[in-house]
Amino acid sequence: MRRMLLLLLLCLLPVLALGEVVSLSDTLEVLPQREYDWKGNKLVRSYQTETLKYTIETTSVSDCKLYVTKLWMQDPGKQIKKATATWEENLLLPEDMAAMVEGCALAINGSGYVSPTFPEIPDNYPGTSENYYYTPLGSLTITDGEIFRNLAGVPFYGLTLEYDGLHLNVGEDNEAVLARNPTQTWSFYVGCPMIRDHESILDRTWAFANRHAARTVIAQVDRNNYILITATSSVGISVCDVTDFLMKEFDPEWAYDLDGGPSSALIARNVGKKTLKVIYGGKSKDADIMAFVELEE
Repeated sequence: MRRMLLLLLLCLLPVLALGEVVSLSDTLEVLPQREYDWKGNKLVRSYQTETLKYTIETTSVSDCKLYVTKLWMQDPGKQIKKATATWEENLLLPEDMAAMVEGCALAINGSGYVSPTFPEIPDNYPGTSENYYYTPLGSLTITDGEIFRNLAGVPFYGLTLEYDGLHLNVGEDNEAVLARNPTQTWSFYVGCPMIRDHESILDRTWAFANRHAARTVIAQVDRNNYILITATSSVGISVCDVTDFLMKEFDPEWAYDLDGGPSSALIARNVGKKTLKVIYGGKSKDADIMAFVELEE
């Protein structure tokens, strides 16, 4: 019995090896970069290093131009970062937030937010809109391990960053989420989870899901491989159409619709360069972003 308990503790806690602390993420299998049958019409950017690889390609779906980013990270739990505007005080341009992330190689806009321009809050949030100005949506907000919001009794819909990477949460109890020790959260509307366990869970009767607009969607193919969809605003696309495209071409484990519309942003840089370039959007201020960096040595 003692031996079994010891083995369990070794699996659950960081271990000391050769004088260095080894985190749980270091013990996970690294899945290789995926090869997909789908190919875009044009290659916009290619970034290839030992720990971070991505390509940005364009295509057209339902007459809307999409940027499709195929992303691989060696250790997503360590390579996905978050930058935010000042809580309850302001919003910032995505490019400026991306510049706050050391070594940022790629970034997208993140959570939906409440402001005097977009004052709506969900019906189950306590208080008034003004209580949430210049903060992201979601009943739970965590940045760099610090809890900024925890609405008791309001389920959490959104993404959490944990030791092994991103996780999709669909109506989770906040305390259950906190028990997993997430370091970051991103959230939007309750209906924004699109795919779970390779199946669509999108409410296709939801007006927002059928509205054509600029979109930012992230999908996990496996622990190390992700697909980012950036839909442009010239024609726009519905969440329903993006869901169908992802399921047909990439069969992801899950997919989530991040904030879109004016908030959309796709920012990238070349290998060996310091300057970030806005590939699309980035003209509207946001509450936070999701950034991707190379693994530190």
